[in-house]
Amino acid sequence: MATSTSAGGQTGAPRGRTGRPPVTSREQILVAALRLIETRGWQRLTIRALAAELGIGTTTLYHHVRDREDLLVQLIGEVVAQMDRPELPADPRERVAVAMMTVHDTLAAIPWAAEVLTVDGFMGRLGDTSVWIVEVVLAAVVETGSTPERAVEVFRHLWYYTAGEILVRARSAVGTLDRDRLLPEGQTLFGAREAAALPTLAAIGDQWPQIAARDTYAEGLRALVAGLLGPAAGAGG
Repeated sequence: MATSTSAGGQTGAPRGRTGRPPVTSREQILVAALRLIETRGWQRLTIRALAAELGIGTTTLYHHVRDREDLLVQLIGEVVAQMDRPELPADPRERVAVAMMTVHDTLAAIPWAAEVLTVDGFMGRLGDTSVWIVEVVLAAVVETGSTPERAVEVFRHLWYYTAGEILVRARSAVGTLDRDRLLPEGQTLFGAREAAALPTLAAIGDQWPQIAARDTYAEGLRALVAGLLGPAAGAGG
């Protein structure tokens, strides 16, 4: 069957991905957006690129999302909706730790979402159902005797630690240094450092990568919670 053409030689059929019918359901739009994030990164996700991926016009896409920011909010909402809500302990300090470990474990599998949430002010744009775990943390901190203002500060400390740990590990996994190219011939990571000037680093030597690879997030988190809120009653005997 012949395809009609305009006077300018352009086909009358909508431009898009060959062989795919136009798709406009919210679910399929979000799936396509996630696919683009996985292949290009969230920074390069645009309404135009998503419309091209789906084989539809941008005007059609705007029926489902207001703009790029709204699209990211919806994607994060989907992530949170799939997060398993943990059984929360009675002790508020341990409740904070469990809540933040839930955030960590969820976002560690999709570090792009953690990176989006580090954009200043983005978390505040999420809907009520997407910030329930923030409410859990703030309420638990207040329960320990802190003011709401102090609770926000505590949450931010914990969030920076959590997001930083996720992003450093994610980038380390895909951006391992080429040591043979970057280090002088015969030099190791820290083993060949001048022991007189850097005795501790020289003693650690090439053990650094193995030590850094250990999962110490939970240990560090609990130490941070204890430092910010004080030890739980009866802890430490």
